[in-house]
Formats: sequence, structure tokens, C-alpha cells
Amino acid sequence: MSEASATFSPSQTPHPSSAAPADAARVGGNWLMHVPIPLFALVMGTAGLGITWRKAHEVLGVPSVIGEAVLALAAACFVAIVLLYGLKAVLHPKEAMVEFNHPVRSSFFPAVSISLLLLALAAGPYSHHLTLGLWGVGAALHLTFTLRLIGRWIVHNQQINHSNPAWFIPVVGNVLVPLAGVRLGFTEISWFFFAIGMVFWIVLFTIVFYRIVFHDQLPAKFMPTLFILIAPPAIGFLSYVALNGGVVDGFARVLIYVALFITMLNFTLVRQFLRVPFYVSWWAYTFPMAAVSVASMEFHRLNGYDEMSFICMGLVTVTTLVITTVFLRTLVALVQGKLFVPD
Repeated sequence: MSEASATFSPSQTPHPSSAAPADAARVGGNWLMHVPIPLFALVMGTAGLGITWRKAHEVLGVPSVIGEAVLALAAACFVAIVLLYGLKAVLHPKEAMVEFNHPVRSSFFPAVSISLLLLALAAGPYSHHLTLGLWGVGAALHLTFTLRLIGRWIVHNQQINHSNPAWFIPVVGNVLVPLAGVRLGFTEISWFFFAIGMVFWIVLFTIVFYRIVFHDQLPAKFMPTLFILIAPPAIGFLSYVALNGGVVDGFARVLIYVALFITMLNFTLVRQFLRVPFYVSWWAYTFPMAAVSVASMEFHRLNGYDEMSFICMGLVTVTTLVITTVFLRTLVALVQGKLFVPD
């Protein structure tokens, strides 16, 4: 995967399949071929922001309407992206299959099932049946993706330079299942998914950290995926305390403090992140920030540490700024015809 779209000299003529959206209309609307599966990370980030503000209403006393409005926006974005990518899969099945078999992009397909799990949380206060349906489909689909992708890693040789934090999405995403599963009464199923996610988090964290430290630096396009390292311990904390009856024991503290440390570590690298041009991969900043914000507020709610309230307010503010910025940059790229372009 190259770090930027191909450029052409005046003497060169681009192949129609690599035309920008502005030119694509003249060659049969080929921009649809380039709708990227990582776009579902937009739903994850937007839903994460809505859940952050819902938790902030519960813990910090902010108005509830903000979180509910953002969650409604996330649902609308999910429907729009499903329709858009569905059209791509129908009209350009070969391109969709190439993405599914890609050593890096394939890891973003479980963002679809994670989006369903997050929307199940969003629907919780409104409809039990809708929550159950979204959770059931999301959990089953995520398990399918997990089995398929781990099986592929076992059967086919993988290049170490292809490993990156996005590999966490299909496997560690399993720790999201208990967040709604426990509330719905599916405790043992929730433990099943939690166990998968936590064990493979340790395995993949070792592999990915080895790749980052001892091999070539991540391409600029993948630098934002370093924020994904925050999500597993943050979501793991939330799921574990839900499974543990709200008890914050030693293991729960390890998870939340590791999440906070990795967040701090990423922010020490802020100058490197500011050099990264806009890519869809910027959405990797968003959901992990929402995850650590919600985890911190839940930790504060369960323990009542006064110091944590300032950390929580700071994280909610930063998370809101980050996700709003990425959302606006995505809209600008869409309007300018730079969103659906060849990779």
C-alpha cells in the first residue's frame, strides 16, 4: 500500500480506474470503486463520541441531548456507508474482494460488526428488541470475521511489515461484546468474547510492538493507527468491570492505567502525528480516544476519586476536538473529490 495516491506528469495519462472523482464521472463513475472499507471507522468514531457524551451526562452532569444527537448522526452515517459500500460490492465485486484479501485493509472489515455493537449500545435506552438484534448480528458477524482472519494468518505467510495496530480490530474487538451483552443477560457468551479479545490482545501487542521498534517505521498513512493501541485496555476495563459486577479490582486497575499510559505516550508523539497529511486513516485517532474517555469516567464513577474528574473533563474535551476535526476534514475531502481516490 503506497503512502499517497499516484501522481502523473503532464506527459502521462492516468488509467481510468485510477481517476479522481472529478474525472471519474467522465469514465463511468469509477469513484465508487475506491470507496474504502476503513470508512466504517467513521461510524466507530462518531458513535464513540456519542457514547462519551452520554457517559459525561451520567458522570459529569453535561446535557444529555448532545450525546443522543451525536449517536443519531452515527446511525445515519452507518446507513449511508452501508449503502455506499454495498453498491461498490454489487457493481465492483472484484475491487471489494481485493480489499477483503488485502493483508492490511482486510482488518477493517470487522469495523462493520463493531459499528453494529456500538449502535446496540446507542439503542439501549430506547428499544430492547433493537438492542438485542443489533448486538446479536454484530457479535455473530464479528466472530465470523475473527475466525476467518485468524485462519488466514495461520494458513498464509504474513510479512512483518504488514503488521500494524489495525490488526487489533478483528481480534481485540471481541472485548466490546460484553458491554451490551451483560445488560442483555448473556453473561457466559460475554465472557467467551472477552477471553478471546484479552488473550489475543497480549499476543498481537507483542507482535505489533516488535514490528514498530525493530523494523522500519510505519508509513505516514499508518501513523494514526498507533492510537488503536489505546482501545484494547480501555474497552477491556469497561467490559471487565461489567462482567465483574462493577468491582474495580487489581486487574481492572491494570487495564485502565495501561490505557491512560498509552494515551500519554501517543501525545508525546504529537509532532509526528501533526505531520501526517489527511487520510481516511485519521479516523484511527477517534474511537480509541472515546474509549479511554468513557473508561476514565466509569473508573471515576465507581471510585469517586476527585482527581479523576479533571482527567475526565480533559479527555472529553480533547476527544470532542479530535473527532470534530477529523469529521470536518472528511467532509472537506468529500466535497473536494479527494475522499474516494485510488490508494
